[in-house]
Amino acid sequence: MIIQPKTRGFICTTAHPDGCARQVQRQIEYVQAQPAIQGPRNVLVIGASTGYGLASRIVASFASGANTVGVYFDKAAEGARTASAGWYNSAAFEQAAQAAGRKSYSIVGDAFSDEIKAKTIDLIRTELGNIDLVVYSVASPRRTHPKTGETFASVIKPLGETYSNKTVNFHSGEVTTATIEPATEDELRQTIGVMGGEDWAMWIDELQQAGVLADGATTVAYSYIGPEITHAVYKEGTIGRAKDDLEATSQRLNEKLSATGGRSFISVNKALVTQSSSAIPVVPLYISALYKVMKEKELHEGCIEQMYRLFNDRLYSDAPTAVDERGRIRIDDWEMREDVQAEVSQLWADLTTENVYELSDLEGYRREFFQLFGFETEGVNYEAEANADVDIPNLR
Repeated sequence: MIIQPKTRGFICTTAHPDGCARQVQRQIEYVQAQPAIQGPRNVLVIGASTGYGLASRIVASFASGANTVGVYFDKAAEGARTASAGWYNSAAFEQAAQAAGRKSYSIVGDAFSDEIKAKTIDLIRTELGNIDLVVYSVASPRRTHPKTGETFASVIKPLGETYSNKTVNFHSGEVTTATIEPATEDELRQTIGVMGGEDWAMWIDELQQAGVLADGATTVAYSYIGPEITHAVYKEGTIGRAKDDLEATSQRLNEKLSATGGRSFISVNKALVTQSSSAIPVVPLYISALYKVMKEKELHEGCIEQMYRLFNDRLYSDAPTAVDERGRIRIDDWEMREDVQAEVSQLWADLTTENVYELSDLEGYRREFFQLFGFETEGVNYEAEANADVDIPNLR
């Protein structure tokens, strides 16, 4: 079929297999051009098919030579419907990893469930023996608790007061004011239930109890803080409270893992274009302004550059892992530089519909959004027939 992008708000309902494969190959080529990392040998990435999770898997495999297991929830093509972008990304990764002689396996299903945890543990025990790095990079709007059966739904809302600020429709370029009512206590509870640290802790507990987590293992989960512009809807909102819970979980895991020489970290990463960030009011406009400033200063990084720097400079550096006063790794350090934020704030004050393409990199934001789904990728003929029905090697 000829596959074109079809959008509904901040969601693209189609994905292009050739474009996704090309995006994955570009990330692999970037990593292969960097110095090798003396890092992990067997890696589990929970939430492995897009964004930082996919980039982590690529760095582990192609910079460190690690064997990997990726757990993710994506859908294959069916009839006239394409597969999800994560499905195509994972198929491309699996093909490249196995061609390079790495062991790699994919488990598709609900990472929150007991069933998928048990299936993953059986695979690790059979194929790898144990795991020495666990990356937790799950992004989901809902979670069904495996013990109670309750289904939590997350919300992106401020706390305490109604919040208003600029936002942008990145399809049309229209800058407007977004007004968001504060979350209720139950909405906050449910958001923490989805995006907090409980499921991460369940994974580590079950891996340990099953004897497949190596002594000295490292685990890392990803977070974001951002500037004052986004604090009300992010750091100080429902998501921020969930991330606080994630941080508290990391501290408890670090105490637990340290008994066998292990470590747990939160890595605070840079703001990037993802399907999740596209859904948060204010954030797409902030990222567009940030991209303009960081590109002009030659500081811009995508997911793969961020994850290579995390692995090479922090997690597996010869020097002790650098952390902030709360024990977090700060790979957002270039974003949060004083000069960068000062220039973004200046742009923010002046941004309107009339000047948004001049004062920000909204075009770059829009292009990267479509690239998440395999579109607008150089070297791909989008007028040609494409095979949407792609198999994932070693799908378990």
